[in-house]
Amino acid sequence: MNLFGHARTAQELLPLVGRMDQVASSTALTEDEGPARGMRRIIVRCGELTFDVHPDRGLDVGAFFFRGIPLVWSSPSGLTAPWNRDSSAMSWIQAFPGGLFTTCGLDTFGSPSEDKGQTFPLHGRASTLQAENVAHDGQWTEDGVYEIVVSGRVRQARLFGENLELRRTIRCRLGTGQLTVDDVVTNLGPSQQPHMMLYHINLGWPLLDDVARLQIPSREVHPRDADAESGIAEWGAFRTPSDPFPEQVFRHSFDAVPADVDVTLSSPRLGLALALTFNTYQLPHLFQWKMLSSGAYVLGLEPANCPVIEGRATARSRGLLPLLAPGESRNYRLGFRVLSL
Repeated sequence: MNLFGHARTAQELLPLVGRMDQVASSTALTEDEGPARGMRRIIVRCGELTFDVHPDRGLDVGAFFFRGIPLVWSSPSGLTAPWNRDSSAMSWIQAFPGGLFTTCGLDTFGSPSEDKGQTFPLHGRASTLQAENVAHDGQWTEDGVYEIVVSGRVRQARLFGENLELRRTIRCRLGTGQLTVDDVVTNLGPSQQPHMMLYHINLGWPLLDDVARLQIPSREVHPRDADAESGIAEWGAFRTPSDPFPEQVFRHSFDAVPADVDVTLSSPRLGLALALTFNTYQLPHLFQWKMLSSGAYVLGLEPANCPVIEGRATARSRGLLPLLAPGESRNYRLGFRVLSL
């Protein structure tokens, strides 16, 4: 384990601390005021990494710091309980906090749509659901590394409709600067069920600035619309906030042979980079959301299991809607790694 500039084995570390909480811990609390009042939060400190997990927002990860430096964007609405929003098709943005990632799904993502007589809101319900059987603790692994593990399950279900379960495990290994997210989505219902899944990752200042550079090993880059077409030559470059800035969305496609890919945002000013790793068999598409206006200065990296960002109805009409058979499960893994340049 590389801790604060020094390599330490477990045998070398344990005599130096009274308990492991000195260098790695998880603490559960409940928000007491503001729009987040009543929400659970788990604060994880793991060496140089500190981050928040939100059980009442589908076990999403919010604030994310390395050596005290914030690496992700916070939205103007801030941390908001999912019950502090209305039921309109666009209500997702009323309680969108930003943070390291927000889960979009489990049966739709992208634009609101009406599919087979049912209305689906922007980015689905996953991030509005409360997790159960939530656990958090620290443990030594067989290979002598200490890790913090947060786990739980989320159920998206309704009578005469979908019955989907998400089981999530979040791991942070001490001294690695790494966080991994392992998800299993299972169709517990008796019939075939549409399953659209997207991870809305939100990187911000000071990691994102006018000299930051984005590297994506994509085979092709597809602009969503005319605004994205106008910026496609500079999809991996950024500038200081400007108003107005029409959002630009690009879809990146990868080689036909599935593989683990690394997507990296590098900051020469910080001397740091954040690398996102995912497998293109599980998540074969990546949407890039480039938004550089004042207060909405954010880079969205959005690995997904479907190439359609226009909503469930459009995915079905194009013959691209992913389906889960009764009892079928899909596995997804995300890795986040902070690197020194």
